[in-house]
This record gives sequence, C-alpha cells and structure tokens, in this order.
Amino acid sequence: MKNNAKTPRLGLPPLAAVILIILPLVFAFAALLIGRFAVSPADFSGAVMRFFTGGAAERADAVIGMRLRRIILAALCGAGLAVSGSAYQGLFQNPLATPDTLGVASGASFGAALAILLGGGILPIQLSALLFGGAAVVLTKLTSPSRGNGTSAAVLAGIMIQSLFNALISLIKFAADTDDKLPSITYWLMGSLQSASWAGMALGAPLIIIGITVLFLLRWRLNLLSLSDDEARSSGVDMKKLRISAVVCATAITASCVSMCGQVGWVGLLVPHMMRLIFGSNQRRLIPASIFAGAAFMIAVDTAARSLTAAEIPVSILTAIIGAPFFIYLMRRENGNGGVK
Repeated sequence: MKNNAKTPRLGLPPLAAVILIILPLVFAFAALLIGRFAVSPADFSGAVMRFFTGGAAERADAVIGMRLRRIILAALCGAGLAVSGSAYQGLFQNPLATPDTLGVASGASFGAALAILLGGGILPIQLSALLFGGAAVVLTKLTSPSRGNGTSAAVLAGIMIQSLFNALISLIKFAADTDDKLPSITYWLMGSLQSASWAGMALGAPLIIIGITVLFLLRWRLNLLSLSDDEARSSGVDMKKLRISAVVCATAITASCVSMCGQVGWVGLLVPHMMRLIFGSNQRRLIPASIFAGAAFMIAVDTAARSLTAAEIPVSILTAIIGAPFFIYLMRRENGNGGVK
C-alpha cells in the first residue's frame, strides 16, 4: 500500500514520472525557438504579452503560431503511435509488434493517396484515411482463420492485408499525374507535419485523445493478455471485450495519426521497446511512460526535420535513421543479456 500511495496514478517512480512529464514540455519550448527563423526568448515573451494584451502582431508571432500547431500535432501523434505500439506488443505478446501489425497504417495510407489522386483537400484526405484504416483491420479479422493460434493467424493476415494495400498504393502512384499528383502522394507517404492545421486536428485529435485515454484506463487489465484464456477468465475479465477494446483504440489512434501526417515509422516500435528496458513489461508503467516519451521523441524529430536543412526532411526518414541503428543496438544488448524480454 505504501508503494501505491507514492505512485497512485502513473504507476511510475516519482522521479521518473516527473522527468517524463517535464521532458515533452522542455522539448516543446525548445521547438518554439528553434528553426530556420530563430526566435529569441525575448521575442517569445513579447508574443505571449501581445496575445494577452491584444497588441500588434509581429513576424515572430506568426512563426510561433505555425510551430505551435506542429508541436501539438507532433505530441499527439508521438504519444498515440507509442501507446498503440505498446498495446499491440502486449496484445500479441511480441515486442516487435507495431501499430501497423493489422494493416491499419497501410490501409490509411491507401485511403489518403486515393483522396489526393481524386483532388481532395485535407479533410477528405483525413476521412478517407480513417475509413480505409478501419477497413484494413476489418479485412484482417475476416481473413484471419477462426481456429488455431489466434494471435499468429491475425499477424499473418495483417501481413497479407499490408501487402494488398501497398500494392494498391503502387497502383495509385502508377496512375497519378507525374507533374502534380505523384509528387504530392510520394511526399505525403514519407510523413510530414508541414500541413498541420487547427481544422485537421479538430477532426483527428479527438480520436487520438480518446484512444489514449481508454488504453491508459485499461493499462491494469492489459497485463492479463499475457495469461492463458483460462487463467484470465478466472480473474473475472472478459478477454474478448478487452482485446476488441485494445484493437479498436489502437486502430483509431494509428489511422488518425496517419491521416494527419502520413506514414511515420519506428515510433510505435522503438519508444515502447526503450520504455520496456527501463520500466519493465508491466503495462501499468509501460503505457504512461510510452505516452510521454513518444510525445517528446516526436517533437524532437520534427524539430530536427524542419531545422537541419533548407528543405524540410520527411519525418519518416529521420525516424528510420535514428530508430534502425538504435534498435539494432538494443537487440544486440538484449541478446547479450539472455534474449528479448
């Protein structure tokens, strides 16, 4: 009881909880100041004062406003993808599971590419991505055999659905106009937060926030996914409803993230894996740790993407460059310590 009294909400050690909560805020403040157009702390303070007093806007105000949209979107998508990855890894009992395990990201990407091909704006692109992201999970469920190992069958079905939608994306690229639509589709699929807008977030953010909240509230029960059905049933928890809830929340989060910023890989794999090495596999700690670490990671990567070069680097390129070598290091380290936990 004493231990619970110290960490009643997040289940994390007090110092770790404070660091994880502060880290995204520190990165967000730094991201407001860093960029090709530098904003000094004095400019930032002046912009805040003008906002509350109604003073005349300056260039720094517009820059801060544009960066603020991107920071909020980065925090939402980073937290969402990380917590989705954590939920999928717990659901399939596989530390290599990702938010696209059931094909949702591929389906959402196809929906967005189709909307771009048809000349849709940001809202039609988001709606189409959400629709096809959900359709991919439904197809995965329908094609998954009802007998045998359910999780293995679902993963194999997800791989097939991913391949199907990736082929359809290639077909759209083939049919797209090379001077107009094809560059837009290709750049969007690489992942970018450049098109962040309040209107777009008004549609996609609620799904991410609701999904994160539900998974956070279910984090205690998600530990039961590691038990056999008979053992879990004896605890009085409806495992079927728990699995459906986890899949629906992770699907909604992933599809919404993809609909707003394209495909961003590695966040849902790398961040939960790092948090698992630090805090263990208990979802009571892993879910909240992934939320805050994912938000901080995505803010840092997006800041680098728009600041390192004159032309903005697609986010997925940086996440792969950072994630792949670091994940290889983690895997080698774990193998040296007795294998993946």
